[in-house]
Amino acid sequence: MMTAYLLPVGRGRFELYSEAPEEPVGPVAPAGLLRRTLHRFRERWYEVVRAARRDDAQGVFARWRADVICRLAEAISEQRTLWSLRDARQAALVYPSDVAEGRARGELASILSRARRHHRLWLIVDAGAFALSGLLMLIPGPNLVAYYFAFRLIGHYLAWRGASQAQDRVRWEMTSEAQLAELGALAELPRDARASRVEAIAASLNLPRLSAFFDRAAAPVG
Repeated sequence: MMTAYLLPVGRGRFELYSEAPEEPVGPVAPAGLLRRTLHRFRERWYEVVRAARRDDAQGVFARWRADVICRLAEAISEQRTLWSLRDARQAALVYPSDVAEGRARGELASILSRARRHHRLWLIVDAGAFALSGLLMLIPGPNLVAYYFAFRLIGHYLAWRGASQAQDRVRWEMTSEAQLAELGALAELPRDARASRVEAIAASLNLPRLSAFFDRAAAPVG
């Protein structure tokens, strides 16, 4: 059963967080034209990301391109909480102990509703951009613009499905956690002042990527 965390990130704001593993691309393409197309673009995208992360790019443009790809991959990884929920029937939500269970359920419902609308909108936008990117096929070399919008399209589709599933069909088991309440208080501190304690909480909860996510999401950002 998947476990997600209702993270307090300051000023009454919450984010849904988990550390779902990156889904490997299987060696055999699945059946169906759409699934095969998505499989092919995922394979190519992961190859591009692995190349960007090798940090051996030569030249200003190549280094800029690698940095953009790495940042995009990092942003996409944060959608995997929703991706992982798309086939779930039950899941656990860990919420701060200073938040009532009823409010935690309400915050979860609000997050999922916003995510559902957001990803549905961008699914439509990126589908159009991907279709237009086909015009660049006339330019020699890999069509990185098409790969970019194809993977965004896949990401938003999977996230939309996950938000819809989580909102309509998943049965949530609720568990309170005192360390998340402490994390909420830390959100209001400057980053340097809270860093060591946030890392300790992340280690205690066995969430090694939590600190980086919290720094991006929590207020204040300076």
